[in-house]
Amino acid sequence: MAEKNFTVTSESGIHARPATALVNKAGQYSSDVTLDYNGKSVNLKSIMGVMSLGIQQNSEITIKAEGSDADDAIAGLSEVMENEGLGK
Repeated sequence: MAEKNFTVTSESGIHARPATALVNKAGQYSSDVTLDYNGKSVNLKSIMGVMSLGIQQNSEITIKAEGSDADDAIAGLSEVMENEGLGK
């Protein structure tokens, strides 16, 4: 299993457009990918799950991946977080 913590820096948090980018990237991997926030964990391949969290600016989130390409999934999702200006 691989995981990485992020602080959401985007002023609008993780809203529809960047959430879609994360979900699309997560869908490229065979690993199970989850997003943990505020004591809740959702499947990062589910747009409804991600949107249900209501992640705001300065929130602490953790992305976890478990499977054969877990490290690649974390690397790819980290790239999306940075490229979309979501967090670091």
